[in-house]
Amino acid sequence: MLSEQELVRRENLQKVIELGINPYPSEEFVVSHSSKLIKNNYTEESSDEFSEVIVAGRLMMKRIMGKASFAELQDSSGRIQLYISRDDICTGDDKTMYNTVFKKLLDIGDFIGIKGFVFTTKTGELTIHAKELVLLSKSLKPLPIVKTDAEGKVHDAVTDPEFRYRQRYADLVVNPSVKEAFVKRTKMYNSIRDFLNTKGYLEVETPILQPLYGGAAARPFKTHHNTLDMTLYMRIANELYLKRLIVGGFDGVYEFSKDFRNEGMSRFHNPEFTQIELYVAYKDYEWMMNLVEEMIEKVALDVTGSTIVKVGDNDINFQRPWKRYTMYEAIEEFTGVDISQMDEDNLRNAAKKMEVPLDPTMARGKIIDEIFGEKCEPFLIQPTFITDYPVEMSPLAKKHRTEEGLVERFEAICNGKEISNAFSELNDPIDQRERFEAQLDLGKRGDDEAMVLDEDFLRALEYGMPPTAGVGIGMDRLAMIMTNSNSIQDVLFFPQMKPETTSIKPEKE
Repeated sequence: MLSEQELVRRENLQKVIELGINPYPSEEFVVSHSSKLIKNNYTEESSDEFSEVIVAGRLMMKRIMGKASFAELQDSSGRIQLYISRDDICTGDDKTMYNTVFKKLLDIGDFIGIKGFVFTTKTGELTIHAKELVLLSKSLKPLPIVKTDAEGKVHDAVTDPEFRYRQRYADLVVNPSVKEAFVKRTKMYNSIRDFLNTKGYLEVETPILQPLYGGAAARPFKTHHNTLDMTLYMRIANELYLKRLIVGGFDGVYEFSKDFRNEGMSRFHNPEFTQIELYVAYKDYEWMMNLVEEMIEKVALDVTGSTIVKVGDNDINFQRPWKRYTMYEAIEEFTGVDISQMDEDNLRNAAKKMEVPLDPTMARGKIIDEIFGEKCEPFLIQPTFITDYPVEMSPLAKKHRTEEGLVERFEAICNGKEISNAFSELNDPIDQRERFEAQLDLGKRGDDEAMVLDEDFLRALEYGMPPTAGVGIGMDRLAMIMTNSNSIQDVLFFPQMKPETTSIKPEKE
């Protein structure tokens, strides 16, 4: 059911049409200036350069004052004041455009075009004196009202997450500062792409729909291809395809990939997320650690202008070098317990004493991961590398060159959460098959995140893959840090949410 305001707007729409004005014109409206360009460059000395400007955007305020009025227009770069005189926009005897259309039928949120010149009012407000006004699009739904006083203080701010995330299009209009996070996110992508391209690595694309899911320990989304009559999975990672390209002869490949994991949701997790994965031949995880801290330091500088980034109450310093612990060292550092020689039973007892919750399906590797996640990770605020993981936790990583039972793997932890994961990649096809088979055994124990055995990937390894270093970096979590955002939903334009109605058509049986 339409609200009273929506009904009024539809009546205004009909009246505009009856006046012979197209409320949704097709013609191009050529804009010459943005509000930001005007504000950043206008001076009294340069006023001649602004004697004819064309702007477009939403009408966000009207202050009717008889034959002349003030208004505010909001474009993609900000707001600017308008001065609208009846006799300027209605040069003939017909004053309909001002008396009827502007004063009575234009609503807050309507898109308008203005042609005019820039001047400064007696109160010092930069203003466009309108010579022409054009309706470009009629708004039929009222925006939430946000008020800003003379000192710039915002009143009645729209903060409801349900509204903001579900109606991001409206959120961006009434909370223009939200755009800043997404602009920074794009700068982050550009910074990484520039860094990797400069080093000569090739950006590639790999399949999103896959006959087998792999490259991570996660539960997939499943779908069905009708023509081929086969089950397909939304990718949980692109690792195995990128390593196939290393087998094929590329020395360095990377991909910004949309990945999908059918798991829980939180302020750090969304079922659809973005990561970048990079694989470089003839390198190892020590080399990759140096590259990651160099690249993220550059990202911080490019996005925020400093290596020190404010996140909540913390000043996080991305300047190299970062702190490094082995996983066993970190657990001993934060718990006082050396677990390096413990078997599965002793690990369970140790976890119980630490009050770390476990379930019966967890084997040794998962138990260690749970202990680290509960007792160490939340306290690693400054960028830190955790290295040398137990082999059970890392079925795609190469065995450690000197430490029995470990693999050459690192994770970068920052602000209490993992932001990257990397290996000296396993390139021994016999060892890889044994690791996959061990994962199958975990699946039989009830671990629904265990990896599957990918025969085609094993075949690729049998052709030979050079020593390779690989890394995955979570772009959403990195964006949270670079934009000082408290929730992953704040750095996603359209985060996943439950539908607004439960009246969903049931599937056919």
